[in-house]
This record gives sequence, structure tokens and C-alpha cells, in this order.
Amino acid sequence: MDGGLEEGGSQFEEAKKELETWKIKAEKADDVKARLILEKLEQDEAKMKAQQEMVACAKKQEECQNKFKQSMKALQNESLTFDKRRQDLLGKLRRCKAELEAKRAKSAQLKQKFKIHAQIPDTEVEFRAQIEEEREDDSQSIRGVFAISQRPTVLLGGGQALITFEEEKVASQLLKIAKCSVSCDNITLDVTPKTITMDPAVKFEVQLDVSRRELKVSNIPLSMPEDRMKDRLEMSFSRPSRGGGEVESVEYDKNTGKGQITFLHPGVAKSLAMKGKYHVDLDSRVTVKVGPIYKYQLCKFQTFCGSPKRTILLDGIKDLEDEEALQDYLEIHFQKPNNYGGEIDSIKYVSRGTVLQAFFLCEDMAEIDN
Repeated sequence: MDGGLEEGGSQFEEAKKELETWKIKAEKADDVKARLILEKLEQDEAKMKAQQEMVACAKKQEECQNKFKQSMKALQNESLTFDKRRQDLLGKLRRCKAELEAKRAKSAQLKQKFKIHAQIPDTEVEFRAQIEEEREDDSQSIRGVFAISQRPTVLLGGGQALITFEEEKVASQLLKIAKCSVSCDNITLDVTPKTITMDPAVKFEVQLDVSRRELKVSNIPLSMPEDRMKDRLEMSFSRPSRGGGEVESVEYDKNTGKGQITFLHPGVAKSLAMKGKYHVDLDSRVTVKVGPIYKYQLCKFQTFCGSPKRTILLDGIKDLEDEEALQDYLEIHFQKPNNYGGEIDSIKYVSRGTVLQAFFLCEDMAEIDN
């Protein structure tokens, strides 16, 4: 029995130890289980948080998409508004250009109608003597009077001709005919006689006065006050050694660097003006430009327009022959009295594709019907 008890006691001890071992393992398993449950809870919490963040991001993305769509729609509407405004501005620009062209054409027409500018050829002028009345008073200005007359002109286009007859009645009776038939070999040309409307011409007189005592000064450097500059100019132009003379008055404009010297006696300004430059004592000796003083006056301005009494225009001429031959046919036809013609003073035909400006002689101006 003692042996059995010892054996049973050892087994009990082993069972007790094994029980302790399993208890330890059970406790460790509970710890692992608790840790896993805790981790699961943490993961579930993280998952829920991630889901919430994803929902928030999705909501934000939707809001951004809506804002983008609204912005795109606003930009499209603004673009349509700009396109419409651009079209309106282009239309307005086209209308303004059309109005500008119309105004330019009207301006050109008015300039052509009322122009006073004319090309004057260079002419040599010789002064042979001085009028006695001018010699008596040398203080008076030198006066030149120029009468300018513009020759009347007509712009002759292609397919047109000008015919000047010796008698006015021939031109007058041809203008009563609506159409004239001109024979050219085996061909007949229909031409239309018309009254000539000439460009406006002008006649005016220009009076030019050149001062004998006044001198223009320019290129004066700005180096001292105005009053002091006047004093230096007066002293410099008063020196006879440099060709100057007694000065009556001095004018000076510091903004333009120009001035005017008036001498007491005539003749000094003339001699200095012919030199073109003069030495003036300022802070140092400088060279200024000098010249005469001119005064212009436009007088007796007249403008006139009308139609010549002996000249008519033939229009609607077809180029069936060369220019010289066709001009001969026209001259032969309109010389015959049975064609209501007469003696021709001059004739000029212009073929199609060319333009010619015809000038009337000065003696024809007296025959113009204003």
C-alpha cells in the first residue's frame, strides 16, 4: 500500500504540475485573445475612421466637381458673351471703317472742289530796278506781290474724248443730241455728247513783305536767365566789327531758343541775314542762325468752276480701233456740218484702261461758263 500511495502521490504531483502548466497556457491564451480582440477593435475603429474619411473625400470631390461644372458653365457663358461682344465690335468696326471711307471720299471730293494747292513750276525772277517811292523811305519793308492762277483741269477717263470747236454754237447744238453714230469703216460707234464739269480752280495773290530792320535769330542755347540773355544779344548784335548796328529792341523766347532783333537803321538786318550765322558772346562765344523775317498775306482769293463753251465730252466710246485711228474717225465725223459738226480746234481721245488729266489754256478761262 505504501508503494501504491507513493506511486499515486507522484502521479498527483505530475497532474498538479500539468494542471499548473495548462493554467499558464490558458492565461496566455486569454491574454492573446484579449490582445487580438483589442487589435480587432482598434482595426474596426481605424476602418470606420477610414470609411468616414473616404465618405468625406467623396463628398468633397462631388462638391469640387459641382463647383468645376458651375465654373465651366460660367466661363462658357462669359465666352459666349465675349464672342457676342466681339462680333458686335467687329460689326461696329466695319461700320466705322465704311463711314471713315465715305468721309474720306467726301473729304477728297471737297478738297478737290475747294483745293487751293497747285504745283507751280520754278521760274527765274529778275529784279531790274527799284521803285522810286521805296527809295524815299528805306525803313519800309521790301514787298513782293505774286499773282497765282490755277489752270482748270478735267480728268479724262478711258473711252472718252474731248473736242474743242472753233465756234461755240457747234458745241451747243451737239449737246442737244442724245447720241451720235460715228462710222469707222464697216463699224458704227454710238457716242454720247456731254457737258464738261471741270475741277474747281483758284486764283489768288500773295503779298510777301521782308523786313529791312528786323532779324530772326534761332539756335540760341539756354545758358542764362532771360533778361541777361537779352542784354548779351543786344551787346553782341550792336558790334559794328561783326557787321552789327545799333539795336532798337530785342525779343527772346527761352522755351524755343529763338529771338528777334530790331535794328534802328535799315540795311544791317539785310547784310546779316545774307550771312546766315552770327557769333554771340554768352558764357562763351557761340554761333547762332540768323535770317530775314517774312510776312505773308493771301489776297484776292477767288475760286471758280464751270463748263467751257467750245469744248464737249464724248463718252461711251468702244475700243474697236487703235487710239490714233479712232481719234481720226471722230475728227472726220464731227468736222462735217451735216453731222451737226464744224471746224475743230483740238481733239484728244483716251483709250480704255488709261486716264489723262486735260489742262485748259489761260485764254480758255475767259470762255468758261460759270
